[in-house]
Amino acid sequence: MVIPASSTEFLHVPVTAPAGVDVTAWPVKIAVVAHGDNPTGTEWKTAEWADGAARLLIGPDGGVLAFTRGDYRVWITFDPPGAENIVRLSGSLKIS
Repeated sequence: MVIPASSTEFLHVPVTAPAGVDVTAWPVKIAVVAHGDNPTGTEWKTAEWADGAARLLIGPDGGVLAFTRGDYRVWITFDPPGAENIVRLSGSLKIS
């Protein structure tokens, strides 16, 4: 995905859950990082569920994050009941 640095919009991360599982009941966070490592605690931002995807408002006009031009990695995490805490690399984002 390519987004201009001047744009403020929701970054959507689709989530495919197993049949019969409603992931929207669990808290979700998104991290967008320029490095190749797993995100650190402060890089995770609280997101929300909308239409089968996690979303986070990004951009210079009221976004949770604003970016300079470059290439970023997008991560998602959610914490279902039980022992699991799911973390996935979801894709890449280019800010132009």
